[in-house]
Amino acid sequence: MTTQRIPVSILTGFLGAGKSTLLNRLLKDPAMKDAAVIINEFGEVGIDHLLVEASNDAVVELSDGCLCCTVRGELVDTLAELIDGMQTGRLKPLSRIVIETTGLADPAPVMQSVMGHPAIAQHFDLDGVVTVVDAVNGLSTIETFPEAYRQVAVADRLILTKKTLADADTIARVTARLRALNPRAPITDGDEDAAAQASILINGLYDPGSKIADVDRWLRDEIAAADDHHHHDHHEHGHHDTHGHHHHDHAHDVNRHGASIRSYAIVHDQPIDPMAINMFIDLLRSAHGDKLLRMKAIVALTDRPDKPLVLHGVQSIFHPPVRLPAWPEGSDRKTRLVLITRDLPEEFVRDLFGAFTGKVAIDRPDRAAMTDNPLSVPGFKF
Repeated sequence: MTTQRIPVSILTGFLGAGKSTLLNRLLKDPAMKDAAVIINEFGEVGIDHLLVEASNDAVVELSDGCLCCTVRGELVDTLAELIDGMQTGRLKPLSRIVIETTGLADPAPVMQSVMGHPAIAQHFDLDGVVTVVDAVNGLSTIETFPEAYRQVAVADRLILTKKTLADADTIARVTARLRALNPRAPITDGDEDAAAQASILINGLYDPGSKIADVDRWLRDEIAAADDHHHHDHHEHGHHDTHGHHHHDHAHDVNRHGASIRSYAIVHDQPIDPMAINMFIDLLRSAHGDKLLRMKAIVALTDRPDKPLVLHGVQSIFHPPVRLPAWPEGSDRKTRLVLITRDLPEEFVRDLFGAFTGKVAIDRPDRAAMTDNPLSVPGFKF
């Protein structure tokens, strides 16, 4: 078995969005030959025609070489069974795992199962969340069901399905809603051939097999999103109202029913002391982890600014940090933190970050009251 961690992709979406159809198409890609698919019940996913034989009562081999297994009890137990099977030779080495959630699932606990268990995290990397959205009913679903709302908010890629059944106005409105709720996630047409390729599953902060290339893509997407937002604000407000636009990154008008989930980026142009980023992350995840839906970051540290640090967290659970051998070619080498938060003021997070990096002090009683003593939180070890 390879010592390299196996990438895990989470496929989610509300009931009837088209996850089963998408999964069937993905399984026909030769790149999925050495993959495994974890689903909740076989009856929920229409892949019965691909089943060949059961390796045991949990794992089924598919006709194209993939493995498919049900979740028996906790997801962690199922992942542990796959690890044990590979280590003992009962199962072949796997190139990727796809976890298909139920339509009513909040993705966060699934993400935490991959990242939070020490034994699991040694073998697997969360490589992104792909959310399927129905073009016909997606808008009403997002507005009605909190699970659908969060499935979209935490996605790394959105797949818009059933476009042939919706009129142009409906497609435009649901697309605008998706971009408002999650401005960074690319939207892929579920009817196009691109949606049938396994490459849509590679969406994490880094791919263990090609960290530099994937971080480079993530950085370029992030810079493009920031530039697009700056241009939009400049056009809308004119030359006399541009203060702070490089900070306020797509965080406005995310939730029409009262700001709840917000997406924004923090950019820092100087290398950061490892202890400072240590304490910032530790306080944020320890005191406010339930409000931190996602965080992806690449950080320039003072000890080795030429070797950036990659961070990837969900609520209070973080992957072990990874040092890249170098910055992506052409990168501006700035620290970038992308956060998706719920009921956590953006200004507070920025001020907290500034307090640890020497840019802003937390001096107002109302802000200080939101934190515990930063020095009393156990360290987040790099």
